[in-house]
Amino acid sequence: MIPKYLTSVKKVDNEEKMAGLALFTDDIQVEGAYFAVTLRSEKAHAKILDIKVPTLPKDYYFISAKDIPGENVCNIIVDDWPVFADKETNYIGESIGLVVGPDKEKCLDLLNEFEVTYEELEPVFEMKDSYVHKEFTKGNVDLFKSSAKVFSESFETGYQEQAYLEPQGMLVYFDKDDGRLTVKASMQCPFYIHKAIMRVLNWPEEKIKVIQPAVGGAFGGKEHYPSLMGAQLATAINKIHHPIKMIFDRKEDVPFTTKRHPSKTDISAYLDDKNNLIGLKIHVNIDGGAYIGCSMVVLSRALIAATNTYTFENVEIIGDAYHTNKVPSAAFRGFGSPQSIFAMELFINHLADYLGVDRFVFKNKYHVKTGDVTSTSGIFRDEIVLDKIIEKAKKMSDFDRKFKEYSKPNSNRGIGISTFLHGCGFTGSGESTIINAQLKIKKDKNDIVTFYTSQVDFGQGNRTTLKRIVVDTLGIPEDHVIYDAPDTSKTLSTGPTAASRTIIIVGGLAAKAAQHLKDIWVSGKEQEIVEPYVGPSYIKWDEDKMQGDAYPGYAWGANVVEVSFDPVTYQVKVEHTWSVYDVGHAIDERIVIGQADGGLAQALGWSYLEKEEAVDGRFMQKKFSDYIVPTSMDLPEMETALIDNPFKYGAFGAKGAGELTFVGGAPAFALAFEQAIKKPVHKIPLTPELIMELVKDED
Repeated sequence: MIPKYLTSVKKVDNEEKMAGLALFTDDIQVEGAYFAVTLRSEKAHAKILDIKVPTLPKDYYFISAKDIPGENVCNIIVDDWPVFADKETNYIGESIGLVVGPDKEKCLDLLNEFEVTYEELEPVFEMKDSYVHKEFTKGNVDLFKSSAKVFSESFETGYQEQAYLEPQGMLVYFDKDDGRLTVKASMQCPFYIHKAIMRVLNWPEEKIKVIQPAVGGAFGGKEHYPSLMGAQLATAINKIHHPIKMIFDRKEDVPFTTKRHPSKTDISAYLDDKNNLIGLKIHVNIDGGAYIGCSMVVLSRALIAATNTYTFENVEIIGDAYHTNKVPSAAFRGFGSPQSIFAMELFINHLADYLGVDRFVFKNKYHVKTGDVTSTSGIFRDEIVLDKIIEKAKKMSDFDRKFKEYSKPNSNRGIGISTFLHGCGFTGSGESTIINAQLKIKKDKNDIVTFYTSQVDFGQGNRTTLKRIVVDTLGIPEDHVIYDAPDTSKTLSTGPTAASRTIIIVGGLAAKAAQHLKDIWVSGKEQEIVEPYVGPSYIKWDEDKMQGDAYPGYAWGANVVEVSFDPVTYQVKVEHTWSVYDVGHAIDERIVIGQADGGLAQALGWSYLEKEEAVDGRFMQKKFSDYIVPTSMDLPEMETALIDNPFKYGAFGAKGAGELTFVGGAPAFALAFEQAIKKPVHKIPLTPELIMELVKDED
């Protein structure tokens, strides 16, 4: 079924990408550019006693921590990740240095001639050393002590590789016109790279510019990792004063760059002697890897989302991010919320079964309603249409009939439904106190308007949607508005392209700036507007206590997944999916549908195909021949509907969509599979090996 798009336009980069004319980082040629390859640690945890550097041919160089003029720190959130390991290594694959020269193959050959002497230290591979701890409560958790029964379960999720189309890559050179160190990279956050280079070189901001070329996918994997690459290449070019390009192949990208955090979530329901629910205790544990990176942010969102679309009077929520000697985990679509929502959706269904009550009646009793208190003691202020979302999803999928039919003992089919939410923007007052976005819009004497943001379009359609907001607000022809890719020398920072914030935050800024320009418009005159972000007045947030309104608004959804199971081969097949989303008002419906299909496909891969396993700190899956992502043969027909529910503070009523479309896929799949095998699920990915264990386990 092809939906009718009433509010969609051709994407601005459609023709150049369809024709193969878009220039990605590796396509950009700078005359005489050298190549950089990475000398990586072979030990999970060890002191570096000595690095024996071979005699290098002319025009070949080794770059290490000794060459850093500023701080040997990758500027992320916490100062624990070195640009180059110089005293000890904390994960296999950690960067010790770069070999740079005119021939990439020669650089790779030279790597084999290096000798690194280590003193091995005891590595940690299990989640037992917490380096970030958070906890908060709602209501009266002392009542848990008087409970008559406790129902407890644990849930686990695994690593996930972003599997972006374009691997990590970066080019650095000195611009001949202005002399600035110029960076072009496959990235999400130009100003993150800019700040990382300033710090490692100890340079002022005006000596550096970061420009976004075409970017082939990111999903969070290019939020922080390019800052590390930028700091490394900046160190190199500062030493040799020569253009340098570094492009990873999959055998380097897959095992050594950041992944989705593996998790273990423990949930306990406290019940009185009449089986009434007193409250829940939830403990979310995530594997942060060797360095904190952004794990504290991921953990925060996981905890805030831990109660999902449900309101419980008394809740104790605890979270820990653990240090392990494995590749650092970092941002990935939904960052944190998919892990905790997977656990909560399965748990509340299992709890209903334990109590012997109808699942859907039980869940509906606790579903969030407008005015309810959030898990962090804020308020759900928006109109919540969860009942309409569920009703529509069930009707589209014929859910009630199928659920009854597939519950029969001999059925090898199952159908599952999940509900979920996703907070839009950075947590709490982060948008106002940390990001402080500012959007600039200029009109020249010919009444041509140019607007500037630092938002990166890596395939999700930002260039199209943000431009459309400005065009529609001003009411001028589309070709009278120019929106170029971000360039830190020209634009103010509107913040990172992450956290489902682009449309709700930056789109809102674009609409306000365009309206202000329209209000003072004088034809034939140069005019400029700088629009600062001002958050809703009701946002009050205490980060230490994790109390208050966590987000300016929430997007909502429901996924229905239908599966079949082959008891001979232990294979599961996704037969069909149906999804309904409330993303406020969709500015471009076709773009939202694209996000919906892609997000759910990615979630299904995480659910049963994408196994990434670290053994003694080393990933066993190193390329796409052994890390299996969904192909067109694995994906079923997907039907998606949007419910129009305009959000007061979003541009034209819009809310975020990119991450929402991922977070509900795994629990819907798992619930469907549970029904097909008639046994509960507590862990993903559901590989054939794990399925065999579940089916054969009589307990």
